[in-house]
Amino acid sequence: MSYVVLQEMRQHDVQELNRILFSALETSLVGTSGHDLINRLYHGTVVNQIVCKECKNVSERQEDFLDLTVTVKDVSGLEEALWNMYVEEEYFENDNLYRCETCNKLVEAAKTHLEDSEYMYELFSVIIHKGGCYGGHYHVYIKDVDALGNWQLQEEESKLMTEEKVQKDTENIKEMENPLTILKGIISEEESKQIPVDQLGQKLLEKKGMSWNKKYRKQYGPIRKYLQNHSQIFRLSPDNNKVSLKEMYHQLQFGSDCQGQVLQSPSQNSDVQWTSENLCTVLKDSTSGSHWFDLNDSKVQPIKEKDIEKQFQGKESAYMLFYRKSQLKRPSEAQANPRYRVPGHLLNEMDAANIELRKRRMDSDSADNNIDLRLHLGSHYKLYNGALHPSLSWKESVLDLTIDKTKTLGDLRQSIFQLLEFWEGDMILSTAKSLPAGLHLYQTLDGDEMTLGGIGLADGADVFVWNGKEVGGMEVLPGLDHEPVLLNVLRLAGYNEGGKGQHFIESQHVVPCSAELSTLWKALASPGGIILMNSSGSDKEVENWKVIPEEDMKKTVRVVGLTDGSSILVLDSHDQSLVNMASGNLTAFMHDISWLQVKNFCRLEAEEKQVKITATVETVMSDIKIKAILELQLGEDLVDDSCLRPINGNGKLLSPVPEDYTVKEAELKMGSLLGLCHGKAPTSTQLFLYFVIGSDLQGTPEMEIVVEETASVRECLNLMLEKSGLPGDNWHLRRLDWCYEAGEALSEEGARLRELNICCGDTLVITEGKLPPKGFLKVPIWWYKPLIHFGQQESTQDQVNCMMGALRVSPAGDSPAYVQSDIGLCYAGDVEISGEAFLEDLKIQAMTLPFFQELSVPSPEFLRAWTLESKRPGKLLRNNQQQLNEYKLGGRTEICIEPLQKEENLGPSDLLLRVQMGIPGERDYYHSVDLVWDISKECTAWALRHRLAAHYSLPVEKIEIAKYFPEKFEWMTISSWTQQISKRKRKKKQESLQSAPFHLKDGDIIGVKNLLLEEGKDFSTVRDDIGKETQRQLAMEKKKSRQAQRLQNDVLSEGKVTAQLRKPEVALSINVGIFR
Repeated sequence: MSYVVLQEMRQHDVQELNRILFSALETSLVGTSGHDLINRLYHGTVVNQIVCKECKNVSERQEDFLDLTVTVKDVSGLEEALWNMYVEEEYFENDNLYRCETCNKLVEAAKTHLEDSEYMYELFSVIIHKGGCYGGHYHVYIKDVDALGNWQLQEEESKLMTEEKVQKDTENIKEMENPLTILKGIISEEESKQIPVDQLGQKLLEKKGMSWNKKYRKQYGPIRKYLQNHSQIFRLSPDNNKVSLKEMYHQLQFGSDCQGQVLQSPSQNSDVQWTSENLCTVLKDSTSGSHWFDLNDSKVQPIKEKDIEKQFQGKESAYMLFYRKSQLKRPSEAQANPRYRVPGHLLNEMDAANIELRKRRMDSDSADNNIDLRLHLGSHYKLYNGALHPSLSWKESVLDLTIDKTKTLGDLRQSIFQLLEFWEGDMILSTAKSLPAGLHLYQTLDGDEMTLGGIGLADGADVFVWNGKEVGGMEVLPGLDHEPVLLNVLRLAGYNEGGKGQHFIESQHVVPCSAELSTLWKALASPGGIILMNSSGSDKEVENWKVIPEEDMKKTVRVVGLTDGSSILVLDSHDQSLVNMASGNLTAFMHDISWLQVKNFCRLEAEEKQVKITATVETVMSDIKIKAILELQLGEDLVDDSCLRPINGNGKLLSPVPEDYTVKEAELKMGSLLGLCHGKAPTSTQLFLYFVIGSDLQGTPEMEIVVEETASVRECLNLMLEKSGLPGDNWHLRRLDWCYEAGEALSEEGARLRELNICCGDTLVITEGKLPPKGFLKVPIWWYKPLIHFGQQESTQDQVNCMMGALRVSPAGDSPAYVQSDIGLCYAGDVEISGEAFLEDLKIQAMTLPFFQELSVPSPEFLRAWTLESKRPGKLLRNNQQQLNEYKLGGRTEICIEPLQKEENLGPSDLLLRVQMGIPGERDYYHSVDLVWDISKECTAWALRHRLAAHYSLPVEKIEIAKYFPEKFEWMTISSWTQQISKRKRKKKQESLQSAPFHLKDGDIIGVKNLLLEEGKDFSTVRDDIGKETQRQLAMEKKKSRQAQRLQNDVLSEGKVTAQLRKPEVALSINVGIFR
């Protein structure tokens, strides 16, 4: 019990486990007749004797044992290991002397082992270990001493005996070739039992016909060294010239004779006796035909004793050997009697376990023999499309039946009768199989006396119950020859067919496997059509598709290799351009075959039709045009007087596609919409261009023209003026930028269009006025005067409308006019000036304009120049002595001039701000004043607060400041702002107001609140509230407009397509911080 509790779940070494088990058995047998069972079976005594070489005194010590441990490393076998551990004498000499109690000094002595020689032992169990030194698995071989096993290996006895004889002969040959055996035999034949080492080599040559050096030296080394390495067998004389066998090996007969010879100690006569069975390296048994059990966990199987030695290889080896005293004979009553001397209560438990085991075996056999059949009732099926399909639900049409397969077909028929309770007429049973096309019948089951297993019915089989003639009034043809085949039929999708991006329409068709291909062609193809078969592989690979030739039309579906799931492609007569009829191959990959839509724009008086034209990426555009004219049923005269033009998403007709281009070269996507229009397509040396007139591009219709790519800019302009009917030569051409506005001017009128990278489909703008000479700028000049504070005579809504008004003054106007805005702007005229001129020169020329002559401006220092961006002052141009080219002014840059009350010369570190003080008690401000702030030292919120406090003579802590964003009608407070940066980078320039989020620049409006007169920190005005509301309404209207536009585009994609202007694009403003 203590073992169960403490050590049951612990992993033990097998030797340790054996000792614990023996101890537990001895404890449990105390007080019984078997109290000394373990001792009688396994007990032995080892007697150690040490003999003094001087006084011959013998010191003796006894040790009891139940098991012996031997070292197996570097030994040739078990006998050598036993000899080394328990037989060979151990000498105490030299530095290792023995202290004799009689002599009372260190002396030379010899130690011998005396074992209990009363019994002989025989092997009856081997424990096998499989694995490594850190883990593995144990199992055991046990000899069937009482013949309890039910052995059924006699049929292999003759084969095994033959194999054993061959193996034995092989072992004998190997043993005869072993130099150890040969040398021992030579020495044993000598009378003196010794021989000179030199003569030993000669004797070997005479006996084997080959010298030691030639046969064994390469593997074993010199003969003298070999003898020294086997000192446990050979004894060399002190001068190493003679060799003899040690005494133990005179008494042992090695080699093939292992029958009954006794191992004796050289100093003691038969102290221990071991049968030859225990000494041979391989396991042998003196009793022929003995059997062993192989116990591997819960699995027990027989094994022949001669097969046990085959297990000692690889990672599996003998770990522990059990011997029993051979004198202990089992009584005859124990032979083949497993109940011998077993206690009654254990026999009862064993009988109950056997009864349960037999019951489980019967249940297992029953489960193995039972099969589940699916019965398909013919009265609940119908035949259509070449296969049987249930007319009712699956549950009502199919019945499940479990039956023993050892029963007969008649029993099955009787069970079906009992299951159905009613059946009229004959009952025919046929095997069936569910195919992709449906249920098909094969063999009719005959022979009621045959078992179900004998006729081939397996678990899960389908059985069709019918009258053997018809189902639902239709004849059914069973058998393999009438098996239905389900084919995938592909057709090119026509107009309004298939889903989005779907190029093929796929359907399924059922045909008997014995049907001829001509029948399939008549059922699927139109007159003149062809059928292609996918021989193997992917449907997308062009080489897998072959046209079915005329000579194969008499072959059946099965013969040509069509099976369930095979694909066939049906092409009408007008689709056969995709096939090379000479080779019978498809000319394009399946995934490349698609279509293009073509809409008729040639007959405007008739209803516009739209057709789909089959094409691939390699189809030439001229072939598509011809097919479209035929499909649209138009006159052949259009072939030479029409072209194909792509239509974009807005319904606009794009540049015509050259007719010698392929679909791929024209960069057309499959499914694209093309327009068939009058006129010839441009050649490869011509350009198709759009052009518009004037600055109002949104309301001006586009016109088209075809010119040679070698034409000059002037020649192109003249052709456009001629087509549009514009008089005079006061015009020039500009490109159209990405914002759909007039962009870069084509200033080199003699340059060719090709040299300027003008491409087909580009849009040019005809702009009034001549371009300035090369190196000169034509700069529009505006008069700029910031408006003062709005008076009370204007309503707030009018003020907001004024602030949101767009600038609509034409630079070509005859007289200047103010534009309503939050700023005062009016057009003054154009100035033509060299790019190398200075800013001061620009101001002087502006002062010569008629508008400025009415004003009294003393000098250019009384004028301030700004670039005009989005109809507002943008960048402040400072330093009158800087060249205009250094400001990087573009060809479309406009300048606004602001008059000053006094001279101004701003430095590079001066920042100009518009500062306005809030009116106490009102949501409004006094008019703004200009404030010049030197930011050379720092541009922080702290510095700005101090500058404004000094300007208004107020304490710093009694003001609050904010920046105004007029485009959003919002104020952002500056006083409480701190930028979140790391301590390492916390410097003044990282906190600059010129970086995010304020991006402070020249001309910004700064609001100031006097906290001595008012406590509120709200900087917004009534105008701001109304402005935000107006912006919100405009945003809602814009959203509704976009939704309406999308809806209109959807309608246009199905109905009539009309040309529309591009949607205006919005300029993108990007603020970049200061990085130094």
